[in-house]
Amino acid sequence: MDKKETILLEACVVSVIDKHAFDAELINGHRFVAFLRRDDFKKKHPQVGAKVMVEMSPYDMSKGRLIIDQEQNNESTSFSKKNV
Repeated sequence: MDKKETILLEACVVSVIDKHAFDAELINGHRFVAFLRRDDFKKKHPQVGAKVMVEMSPYDMSKGRLIIDQEQNNESTSFSKKNV
């Protein structure tokens, strides 16, 4: 059986709704609610204005899931391995 269909897009965090939900906006101006995955609850949360990757269903573009990987987490800090 195939995995669910998902689209991976870049978005910008517009505002924080609560500690697990954010208002986000795509490049084309479409706004939606982005949620953190349970695995990412303990990682650093994105700030307003941050560029993030989101996973969305092509059937429901009103919500998406924030994808925070270790690289993004390191880039958001002031000192990362790339600066060394």
